[in-house]
Amino acid sequence: MKVLANDGISKAGEIALKEAGIELLEHKVAQEHLENFINENQVDVLLVRSATKVRQPLIDACPSLKIIGRGGVGMDNIDVEYARNKGIYVINTPSASSRSVAEMVFAHFFSLARFLHESNRMMPLEGDTKFDSLKKSYSKAVELEGKTLGVIGFGGIGKEVVKIGISLGMKIKVLTRKPKTETISIKFFDGQNINFEVTSTNDTEAFLKDLDFLSINTPKTDEYIIDSPQFEMMKEGIFIVNTARGGVINEVALISAIEQGIVKGAALDVFENEPNPELTLLMNPQLSLSPHLGGNTLDAQEKIGTELAAQIIELKKKLD
Repeated sequence: MKVLANDGISKAGEIALKEAGIELLEHKVAQEHLENFINENQVDVLLVRSATKVRQPLIDACPSLKIIGRGGVGMDNIDVEYARNKGIYVINTPSASSRSVAEMVFAHFFSLARFLHESNRMMPLEGDTKFDSLKKSYSKAVELEGKTLGVIGFGGIGKEVVKIGISLGMKIKVLTRKPKTETISIKFFDGQNINFEVTSTNDTEAFLKDLDFLSINTPKTDEYIIDSPQFEMMKEGIFIVNTARGGVINEVALISAIEQGIVKGAALDVFENEPNPELTLLMNPQLSLSPHLGGNTLDAQEKIGTELAAQIIELKKKLD
């Protein structure tokens, strides 16, 4: 079996595959050359992250493909149902990067609440001449403890966000399509384990009206989840972080909500026009920005590689 890890794979994943007798090709093949490479090398397994697109024409043109793997959660860069209908296994690693993304959410929350995103911009420019004025301008920071955190989406990432929020002493609200109750289990270093029952709502207005912090953690959607009507439901001074997908929040409406004072600060790790975000976003001082880094920790990459390798090894047994 030949595996092409077109967007890379962790050392742990590489070792696991090779120990199972699987040939690993670690080439970065440009999208336009992918079809020829797969066919010339008779690749059985194509592993991708978000950079490589696996659409119907590529699937049709590569009859050797038996498995398509996505490192991470969202598979909107793969024509999943089409591939499965052709008998190709499509796999991903939904839990491997959940903690990494959740910690990114709070990295942005802390940055926004303490003006670190602005301070990091301004200190190199004016720290030597306007130290006291900068200190004063960033003095209206807030703590997260005791504040109300809203989480849209209650999958693996949403649950990890809730865990961290609870650990910080935040009040938790969750929005899902259908109300449901989940047990959130928080494990401590000394072996203790504390469970919390969290019930979500599907009432958007009731959910949004009293939030201090909002995290969006949903799969890609066809329509905006947060648009002008939803911003109007929020109280003034909210902080928002989107680590889900570009297109779940209307970026034009977000800028308007910031200008109106509804949104005190927002963070975007994903963008509607990725990888070319709008200049109005990049230059806005009330935005904390990162280039789609949610799942990009060394720890998450190790987990992703290990999980992908384990799934491939199991599927190989079925295919042999």
